[in-house]
Amino acid sequence: MGYRYRTEEIYCRIDGQRIYGVAYIPEREGRSPLVVFAHQLGNTHAAGADYAVALASRGIGVYTFDFRGGGVDSRSDGKVTDMSVMTGADDLGAVIDTARGWDFVDGQKIVLLGASQGGAVAAAVAARSGEKVAGLILLYPAFMLYDKIHAQFDRLEDVPECFRFLEWIDVGKRYAEDIWDYDVYSELEKYKRPVLIIQGGKDPVVDVSYAQRAQKCYPGARLCMIDRAGHGFYGRSFRESVGYIMEYLECVGIKSAEP
Repeated sequence: MGYRYRTEEIYCRIDGQRIYGVAYIPEREGRSPLVVFAHQLGNTHAAGADYAVALASRGIGVYTFDFRGGGVDSRSDGKVTDMSVMTGADDLGAVIDTARGWDFVDGQKIVLLGASQGGAVAAAVAARSGEKVAGLILLYPAFMLYDKIHAQFDRLEDVPECFRFLEWIDVGKRYAEDIWDYDVYSELEKYKRPVLIIQGGKDPVVDVSYAQRAQKCYPGARLCMIDRAGHGFYGRSFRESVGYIMEYLECVGIKSAEP
C-alpha cells in the first residue's frame, strides 16, 4: 500500500508574471523531499503527472508546472514566441526559490527531473544553483538544440522574429538568441553532485550520442539506456525509468518511506 497524497494548484511568480503548477503532497509526518518536474518543449505540467503519481505514492512530493510560454496550452503567463531555454531556466529557478518556503517541503532535498528541453533547462539550473539542487535527473535531455539552431540558420542575423523550429513549433527570435552562443557541455561540469541520465536507445529526436557526451562531462553521472524506447517512456519503459529514479533518489539520500 502506498502513500495517500493530495494535489494542490500553486502559482509561483517571476517578473510580475505567474507560473502555474500542481503539487502532489504525500500525507506523511514532517516535511517531504520534493521533485520538480520540468516538461518538454510545447508541453505542459500534465506531462509529469505519471511520474508525480509514482513518486507521491512513495512518500516523495512532486511539483509539476507550466513554463511561461512553454506551449499553446500553458496555464502560465507568457507567449510561446517569448520563450527560450533561458527563460525556462529563470522559471525553474523561481520555482525552486519559492518551493523552499512551502511548509510541506524539505528545502534541502529538492531534486530536478527534466524531460527533453526540460532536461536541458534543468541541467542549466543545476549548474547555476549548486547546493540548492540536491539531485538531477535527465530524461532524454535535448542537448541537441544548439546544433539544431545552427543547422537551420547560418547567422543569428538571419533569424526572423518568428520561425518554425524542429518542423512543428513556432518560436520567436529570442529562442535562437538565447542559445546561439550557449555551450551547454561546458556548463555541465559545474554541477558536482551525482546525476542520472535516462535515454531511449531508439530516440528519433535526441541521438544517444548527446547523452553519452553529457555523461562524460559530469563529475559523477550514471547513464541508463532503455534500448527499446524512443523519445518518451511509456508502459514497461516508463516503469523501468521509475525504477532507475527510485534507485538514484536513494543514492542521494532521498528514501521512500513506509506509509
